[in-house]
Amino acid sequence: MSTFPLETAAHPERLRRVVIEPVSRVEGHGKVTLLMDEDDHVQQARLHIVEFRAFEKFIQGRPYWEVPVMVQRLCGICPVSHHLAACKALDQVVGATQLTPTAEKIRRLMHYGQILQSHALHFFHLSSPDLLFGFDSDVAKRNIVGVAAEHPEIARQGVLLRKYGQEVIRHTAGKRIHGTGSVPGGVNKSLTAAERDELRKDVYQMIAWSREAVHLVKRLFEQDLDTYRSFGTFEARTLSLVRADGAMDLYHGGLRALHADGRTIFDHVDYGHYWEQISEEVKAWSYMKFPYLTALGHEDGWYRVGPLTRVTRSDFIPTPLADRERREFVAFDEGRAARSTLGFHWARMIEMLHSAEAIKDLLHDDDLLGTDLMASGPRQARGVGVIEAPRGTLIHHYRVDENDQVARANLIVSTTHNNHAMNIAIREVARKYLDGRKLTEGLLNHIEVAVRAFDPCLSCATHAIGKMPLEVQLVDAEGGVVDTLVRDSR
Repeated sequence: MSTFPLETAAHPERLRRVVIEPVSRVEGHGKVTLLMDEDDHVQQARLHIVEFRAFEKFIQGRPYWEVPVMVQRLCGICPVSHHLAACKALDQVVGATQLTPTAEKIRRLMHYGQILQSHALHFFHLSSPDLLFGFDSDVAKRNIVGVAAEHPEIARQGVLLRKYGQEVIRHTAGKRIHGTGSVPGGVNKSLTAAERDELRKDVYQMIAWSREAVHLVKRLFEQDLDTYRSFGTFEARTLSLVRADGAMDLYHGGLRALHADGRTIFDHVDYGHYWEQISEEVKAWSYMKFPYLTALGHEDGWYRVGPLTRVTRSDFIPTPLADRERREFVAFDEGRAARSTLGFHWARMIEMLHSAEAIKDLLHDDDLLGTDLMASGPRQARGVGVIEAPRGTLIHHYRVDENDQVARANLIVSTTHNNHAMNIAIREVARKYLDGRKLTEGLLNHIEVAVRAFDPCLSCATHAIGKMPLEVQLVDAEGGVVDTLVRDSR
């Protein structure tokens, strides 16, 4: 594990403060602060989440059936993930322990559409400018407009891949963003034959383009192997869902946690009691929680989630083309690519390929056209839903009272799981690229590249338990501060 001591700094008041704000080309608002001494050595590096949205609090008191629609407003990029995680939790509340085949497959189709469109958006629109032009290239062209100008076919494929994923969502959820297709106990619509045929028409092209994207990332690794194998790289424990047979499953499964060397911490654990394995803490300088594996403690129990974990820590991928690419990725450069932070991009494209293949398989299943949409059973007071969102493992936990109102909610989103890992990645980049050097925009972009590798959804992650630091100012009509009230994290 990394021991580079950049989380805290002695006498910070004596140091120069450099701020990257906002971190660009990510979803949500965050910043990175660097504390530098007079010789330009980095003494502290931190990723801060600077907005606080309190979804866990303001859904309390709402009828439980509103929640799957409400929690989507956390995000415009991964709303389906929150929609489905909430529905999986509330399935248990309404006693739907076993969904109908149509409901299960419609939800899976919706989720694979979500994975495909989100991965396409992140790679082609947000990360490819760094990867294609260089981390310190001309900032004027280091964007999607520059990609479209110099690599028009890559940009075109990225746009159309995302569009296809959104069409899958539209047909299953009712609309492309913030749909209503999934409900506690099942779904409220199936596909028509015409909708299925429309999606079938282009799915094989999506599979072909997804394979090309995987091969593009591989070429980028081959062209600059030293950078890709070492950039922000560190050893990490991992957490993900796996199917009963060890396969990668993005919709359902048991929790698997492994040490960096592959030794098992726990495996196939029922996520319905996740709190027995995962604890949470807060820190004064961020509105994002810091989860950790309880058995290892808050100092050593941090871990990593997401595509890099899922692809490398599952036993296989249950679609043939993606599994073939997985094996090549894991073997590449004697396994170094699969352990590198920039390996997230390669893994993400393998998952996009898997999603396209899974969509194709589902579109040839007649259960998608079924009419048996809902299940129910004995009412329960509590429900936990876990799904593999594009950015990693997503946990929704609700308690519902006798009046059908949400009495308690706890969300641990993918980016929250990765909080500690992202901070370590930026410290490693600061150590290698920034320490002792005069800072430039290109060098500072290296820090942002490390953050982008995780594809963080910062707006999703702005939740907290306990007492978070808060400063409230009363300002008069002329803009003068009349009074200030401060609460620290203690």
